[in-house]
Amino acid sequence: MRVTRDPAVVDGRRAPARGAFREFDAAAYAAVGLSAALTVLIGLLGPSAMVPVLPGPAWQPPYSLGVRPDGHLVIAMAAAAIVLGGLGLAGALRARSGPAARPLLVAGCAVAGLLAFLPPSGSADHLNYAAYGRLAALGLDPYAVTPAELPADPVTGAVEEWAGVTSVYGPVATAVHALASLIGDDSVRLTVFAMAVFNAAAFVGTALLLHRFTRADAGLSRRAALLWAANPLMLYHLAAGMHVDTLAVACMVAALVAHAAGNAARAGAVPAGVAGPGGPAVPGGGWRRAGSGVLLGLGIGVKLNAGLVALGPAWELRRSPRRLAVVAGAATATVLLTYGLAGPHVLDQVGAASKKVSLATPWQLAKTGLQAAFGPGAYSSWIQLGSMLLLACLAWLVLRATPRATAPAVSAALVAAWLFAAPYALPWYDGLAFALLAMAAGASWPALETFVLARTAVLSLGYLPAREAMRPADLLWLKTLLRERVVPWSLLALTLALAWWAARAGARARRRSASAAPRP
Repeated sequence: MRVTRDPAVVDGRRAPARGAFREFDAAAYAAVGLSAALTVLIGLLGPSAMVPVLPGPAWQPPYSLGVRPDGHLVIAMAAAAIVLGGLGLAGALRARSGPAARPLLVAGCAVAGLLAFLPPSGSADHLNYAAYGRLAALGLDPYAVTPAELPADPVTGAVEEWAGVTSVYGPVATAVHALASLIGDDSVRLTVFAMAVFNAAAFVGTALLLHRFTRADAGLSRRAALLWAANPLMLYHLAAGMHVDTLAVACMVAALVAHAAGNAARAGAVPAGVAGPGGPAVPGGGWRRAGSGVLLGLGIGVKLNAGLVALGPAWELRRSPRRLAVVAGAATATVLLTYGLAGPHVLDQVGAASKKVSLATPWQLAKTGLQAAFGPGAYSSWIQLGSMLLLACLAWLVLRATPRATAPAVSAALVAAWLFAAPYALPWYDGLAFALLAMAAGASWPALETFVLARTAVLSLGYLPAREAMRPADLLWLKTLLRERVVPWSLLALTLALAWWAARAGARARRRSASAAPRP
């Protein structure tokens, strides 16, 4: 890959990075590349503590070497991929030199495409997706029927975890999984491969949309490629892990691109936050806004929590009731249609999931304390109330620190606040925040990027391996010590640091605004 220098401004003059800076930049990109290579290698080696077995004919994709490596080895490889990826990405985002945006984009998309042909790694969620798709393809309701009720079926019988739980995923995700099931029939292997192709298409499509959105500025475009396409943690979780969140991110990024195009069509300008010349207004702004609303609705149809993104366009259109009504109306109609067609049980599991607390969040510490003080069932309502208050507080603080309140920036602030405040959160949820930060092109926001990156890396280490099956017995401490104690305390410290930074940054922003205001 050819490396191009991204000049830094020194004393008003542009000068290329030299000496120690250049060596540091090269090391950062080397770490990013090595992290991605380790992720690929984990899948290539085949079934292991990180890679579930995929029943089905061996000639069907995805393919692997079938080495069946030792659990200690692959878990160590995954840990190295996470640490190298986190440190490398942090360095690359601040590098003074490095590859241009297009090579990063091509490299990241190529890795994502390759991973589609390898068995998914990092969790067993794809087996659940396949089972729920199978139930839907058989004419059963995955929101009322569990995979455990069809133990003899080759697809539903392959579920490792959550076999006795109905689907928590939105109807759009279920429709995609049902289509994959129709392609794969009774082969888990082929069904998973079909889902992997859809997932890779969503990942690559998101990368291309982000590149198009930021293409007017080389620096912003390179930053977007690093935050998404070439982000080793997103390749690890969303491309290799094949989580359904990739579909939600694709819908939401497309919605914000359509929203920006609608604004540009009305005003004769380029999308918000992207540098470039304006032009004459063009027709079609209303249709683009309606399309944005439909895409927002489809994203919510994948996962309900993706609906936070819709508040960004709503904020930007708050002074234009007619345009806001078009977007909100299209989004609402899409959500009602998709969830209405899914049947009366579509939200059953969502309600139950909203009361859960994942082991690695700081709320696990609160849960343990409340249970010790008031009994086993005393924690739920208190934690729900506390998380909502924390979400409101963090959202307010981060929004005050927002350099430029564009729709993507507002959405990014709200999603970041939700990630830090949610009682139940997993590392692959962070993909939405990375994509939105990549779109917040008018905002110089390295601090928030750092907080999200640190959270993803720490939480990722807490979920090694995310699947409990085949974990070596002597590595139980990864759950009992790392996941349940070290990570929650680390994330609590990060949350407090985020609030402190946002409060100080917001106060500085208000002082600058006050000093810049004209005196009477």
